[in-house]
Amino acid sequence: MGSLETERTTTGWAARDPSGVLSPYTYTLRSTGPEDVFVKVMCCGICHTDLHQAKNDLGMSNYPMVPGHEVVGEVLEVGSDVSKFRVGDIVGVGCIVGCCRNCRPCDSDNEQYCLKKIWSYNDVYTDGKPTQGGFAGSMVVDQKFVVNIPEGMAPEQVAPLLCAGVTVYSPLNHFGLMGSGLRGGILGLGGVGHMGVKIAKAMGHHVTVISSSDKKKVEALEHLGADDYLVSSDAEGMQKAADSLDYIIDTVPVFHPLEPYLSLLKLDGKLILTGVINTPLQFVTPMVMLGRKSITGSFIGSMKETEEMLNFCKEKNLTSMIEVVKMDYINTAMERLEKNDVRYRFVVDVAGSKLDQ
Repeated sequence: MGSLETERTTTGWAARDPSGVLSPYTYTLRSTGPEDVFVKVMCCGICHTDLHQAKNDLGMSNYPMVPGHEVVGEVLEVGSDVSKFRVGDIVGVGCIVGCCRNCRPCDSDNEQYCLKKIWSYNDVYTDGKPTQGGFAGSMVVDQKFVVNIPEGMAPEQVAPLLCAGVTVYSPLNHFGLMGSGLRGGILGLGGVGHMGVKIAKAMGHHVTVISSSDKKKVEALEHLGADDYLVSSDAEGMQKAADSLDYIIDTVPVFHPLEPYLSLLKLDGKLILTGVINTPLQFVTPMVMLGRKSITGSFIGSMKETEEMLNFCKEKNLTSMIEVVKMDYINTAMERLEKNDVRYRFVVDVAGSKLDQ
């Protein structure tokens, strides 16, 4: 059990302004305590939220900012009160690194909804220091917000599960949509959407991918195993599919109309929003009323759900489809992500990159 009482420095790649361009940045890791885990970052997925935050799309970015919240790494040292982890363990860190621990969400294992939650980056920790994410050599994280990666799962495959995977798993779990035989829709086939297809299929659902074009049709049906593919601009196809789905997981992170998708839902169907959108969405109320349909949202998942999801993916042999890049490619990767030019998630090989150049 090593001591974590001294501060360390690490190098990450940070955005300095709303241009979102990342470059090397050396900083001091926050003061560490007895419940903390010191993690050497092995790899980190790139999420669309990283793009939003780096470019201040949500109007709340603080710089310098080291993004990254799909982190897999190796435990190098643990605090004296850490019971869940040992040196050498392969672990994951997601979107959140702190919460108040005494509110209703925290008391019910829904700490992702705590009003005082602390984000993995672009936030301030309890010691007053900025939090920085996984596009860096190392992190110090409270053991509550660290998960063990099941043995045999490849780190680079696991990274996207820590955000994209649990973002899909959590609403299916919470809304009682895990039983086989359900008919589900996945709107948008990006990082979250492709995991939505895989997880829903593994639960025994009939899965329809809904997209704005037919560009990804072959991939959706042949590579990901979707049952049907709908192009949202195909009026005839959308009409035929009306009143056919128990739920739709809407992963689209930009403005889009909701009414075309509400029409696809059965009685009591749910449209579950998971994409971060900074402009108001709209719909006419009869689309919801005449079918007792719900528009709801879901945000990542709890630490408990993250552990459950990882075990589910291990049991079902589910992996993410990724493109592994080095850190010096990060800005190009972010540009490509903005254009949806990735199948389906970039993962940065942090440990195999030179971070200081």
